[in-house]
Amino acid sequence: MSPQRSIFRITLVGLLCLALAIGIGRFAFTPLLPMMRQDGLLSIGDGGLLASLHFLGYWLGAVFAASIACPPRMMLRVSLLAIAVGTAGMGMTDDFRIWLVLRWLCGVFSAWTLVLVSSYYLRQLADSGRPECQGWVFSGVGAGILMVGLACLLFMVERIDSSQSWLILGAVTLVASCALYINMGPEIPAARPAARNRASQRSPLDWSAVIAYGAMGIGYIIPATYLPVMAREVVQSPLIFGWSWPAFGAAACVSTLIAARFRQRYSNRQLWVASQMIMAGGLLLPVVYTHIVSIIIAGVCVGGTFMIITMAGMKEAHRVAPPDDVMRHVGVMTASFATGQIIGPLFASAVYDLTQNFSVSLSVTSVTLMVTALTLLRTPETVRPLCGASL
Repeated sequence: MSPQRSIFRITLVGLLCLALAIGIGRFAFTPLLPMMRQDGLLSIGDGGLLASLHFLGYWLGAVFAASIACPPRMMLRVSLLAIAVGTAGMGMTDDFRIWLVLRWLCGVFSAWTLVLVSSYYLRQLADSGRPECQGWVFSGVGAGILMVGLACLLFMVERIDSSQSWLILGAVTLVASCALYINMGPEIPAARPAARNRASQRSPLDWSAVIAYGAMGIGYIIPATYLPVMAREVVQSPLIFGWSWPAFGAAACVSTLIAARFRQRYSNRQLWVASQMIMAGGLLLPVVYTHIVSIIIAGVCVGGTFMIITMAGMKEAHRVAPPDDVMRHVGVMTASFATGQIIGPLFASAVYDLTQNFSVSLSVTSVTLMVTALTLLRTPETVRPLCGASL
């Protein structure tokens, strides 16, 4: 295979892996939540519990991904197939206890997929001199969210219930996973890497980045869980509120491609800080002015920044860590992110039960985002362009 075709395959496989694992495995629940409420299957509190348990699984998956005694390629294949089964399983029962297990498992395998794609596919693109393709890989998250959002909009218009919707998305994921199963190349090892003396390779973690990354997990996950619910409380028509999630996904998809154009002028941290400030401002819009337009704009602000921060965080892990220690750094960053995601839905749903709105939780998380973003400015790397860095 020619180098150009190899780069295209690597980029496409990475993009599709993230589209399935994150766009469907993690975020199909968001546009389906108002549909499940409409079907009388769960409440806001139940939705918050399902979301938080999912992210607990994501946290555990991130923490232990580097230590799983399984070849990376097999881990990735198992993860994608398990996400397909877990997604379809949501439509096969209305037993809440089984839903808890399925969402937890999808969280574990979504984290494995992100860690593996970030550790191997991104490194291969950098080593091949094509770091600009990393933006396309990360755009897979937004592409997956966009397609699921449009699919759910169609489901609502056609009056397809939430159970059937889960089954359809699970079937799509299964077919796509089988296609990816046979197209994973040598960039992800088919055998478990040999054990090495890790002590000499370990590098210190940047805790200001780890904490800020976790705060972003709290800040973005509230709209990422409840945005369609917020929109539906303002406008009942699915032809209007149903666009809130596709708008979120479209912004996420385009954002990483736009951010890649600025990487020669600004450091990862500069892009990170700017994005986190925009996200914080977006969270305040529905608080200041409760309207469908402000909710959609907030979705664009959050959707258009969370993947830039994710990409910047993963690149920072690659930049500061030696090759043999990258997966540990990626795992810690992802675990911090997942911790924020566990806290966010529980906090937002608890406040909602008391106030019947999301204004307090949005305001608190907005302030948290601003404060932690400012701590990143204290690090010298935020003012030093990383023009020569491969990641």
